[in-house]
Amino acid sequence: MFSATRRTPNAWDGYIKPFRITDNVYYVGAYQVCTHLVDTGDGLVIIDAGYQKCLYMVIDSIHRMGFDPFDIRYIISTHGHYDHVEANAPLRGLTGAKVVIGEKDAEAITEKYGAPDITVADGDELKVGAKTFRFIHTPGHTIGCMSTFFEDTYQGKTLLVGSFGGAGANTLTRSCGDYYEGCTDDYLASVDKLMKIPLDVFIANHTWNNDTDGKGRKLLETGVNDFVSPETNDWIPFLQYCRDRCLRTIEKDREKGLL
Repeated sequence: MFSATRRTPNAWDGYIKPFRITDNVYYVGAYQVCTHLVDTGDGLVIIDAGYQKCLYMVIDSIHRMGFDPFDIRYIISTHGHYDHVEANAPLRGLTGAKVVIGEKDAEAITEKYGAPDITVADGDELKVGAKTFRFIHTPGHTIGCMSTFFEDTYQGKTLLVGSFGGAGANTLTRSCGDYYEGCTDDYLASVDKLMKIPLDVFIANHTWNNDTDGKGRKLLETGVNDFVSPETNDWIPFLQYCRDRCLRTIEKDREKGLL
């Protein structure tokens, strides 16, 4: 259920038609990496700018949703891996937006992608227009991974929107160059922390985390919004999957004699 199935050797092979998720949250990303736009009423916030090679599609999608990219005020980066931050510098250079990232991942991106303008720690908040973005430190995938939460409305209801800022298990094995000592313990603790959050709308940082692509196409074709339905909320099932996958990674490292 929670796995990547589509290969996208070229940026345009990963094109996803943009769509509106809740009243002020839009999907404007590609298949490879999720990019969400939040209209705060006083400027736009982008969550994960993604690959540089996909930036032209992101900008086009922003226009298609009726917004001006020059109104972007902040770029929130969930963590410091290149697929999430590679487009930061050109997007910041174009729009003047400020880059936000977890303080423990700031050094990792500075050399290649430029120093962030703002670093955040566990419990910090960023207020932009009518929105307050709350950051929770959820290390494991990277040491500085931050999960982001905020409220939005849909059909007259106020809903909590958010995501796991870095769910990949690829960095949790000792054979990975991004591995750091204690990352699996951190990851499991992060999952346990996130399970206590009653999330209404799960937005992912990779499309295969919550079938962003499939749900988006269904929404555009039928008007049925599986992002907001409690029956199709993948938040807890996905976190359980992440926990199980981490435990399998630990066991595989033990079988290989790496532990």
